[in-house]
Amino acid sequence: MDSVPCLKAWADSLGGISYPLLSDFYPHGKVAEQYGVLRADGTSERALFVIDREGIIRYIDIHDIDQQPDNEELRAILRQVDPEAAANEPHALVEDEPLPHGGIVMYCTPWCDDCKQARQWLMQRGFKFVEVDISRNRKAAEQVRRWANGNLTTPTFDINGTVIVDFQPDKLAEVLGGC
Repeated sequence: MDSVPCLKAWADSLGGISYPLLSDFYPHGKVAEQYGVLRADGTSERALFVIDREGIIRYIDIHDIDQQPDNEELRAILRQVDPEAAANEPHALVEDEPLPHGGIVMYCTPWCDDCKQARQWLMQRGFKFVEVDISRNRKAAEQVRRWANGNLTTPTFDINGTVIVDFQPDKLAEVLGGC
């Protein structure tokens, strides 16, 4: 039921996949209803259905809307269902570099609007910070999941050991000295 811009951001998080994605925005929830994942309140469960070229459902993943799907698991499924197309897809860079410590570290993704706002907020106030792209660094993604109760919430900040999950300007200002 996500909007087209939301699906675009998600495709970007998968490394810019070119598989067709369905936006179930209008008529609202029609496909979610047909697949049995539409809630009575008009929202849906977070559901992934991978459908092959012949229209056969090859993979289903349903969980609460607050849970983020595991992109690596989905990439593996896509490679399995359509190896030819997967061979042409960009692959996520998985770094094993040690994570930075000390100062301001912002764990983010390139497509996250809150990350863009946080980056601008920090720069306008003259703060130097290090960015770690959790879509390219598996250790960073695992760390963010630990801090954010299993979710991949961006941006997440580590400011000299104080962790702030999500872009919260008031909390950042408090930790950084009342800017």
